[in-house]
Parts: sequence; structure tokens; C-alpha cells
Amino acid sequence: MTKEEFKKKIGKRIIELRTQKGWSQSDLARACEKDRQAIEKLENGKVNPTLYSLYEISKTLGVSLSSLVRFE
Repeated sequence: MTKEEFKKKIGKRIIELRTQKGWSQSDLARACEKDRQAIEKLENGKVNPTLYSLYEISKTLGVSLSSLVRFE
């Protein structure tokens, strides 16, 4: 898997988990104290997230970090 593919898969997984909670990008951004634009870039695969930012998002979404990065 390339870096670009990885970033896109992470973004899709965040969208999936966020929408399961019925949250908008703004809702997620507020809950994890990030800018909405940062969430948008992450979901669109435009940025390379740090491990800590993925941890923060997984915690906010109520899932384990391993669940966040599980691609099926």
C-alpha cells in the first residue's frame, strides 16, 4: 500500500465512523478540538496524520486506535 492509498483509507474510515455517530465534520472537529478544515483535509487524504492525531480522533469517536486503522 502506498502512502497516498493509506491516507485515503484512513480518511474513508474516519468518514464511516463519524457518519455512524451522525456527526458532521464540524461536530467531530469541536469534539476533538481541531479545525473543521483539518478534519476535511484528513478525510480527503490530503494530509499525513500523526499517530497522536489518529489516537485523539479514535478516542473522540469512541473506538480503539486499532479499529480506526482497520481496513476491510
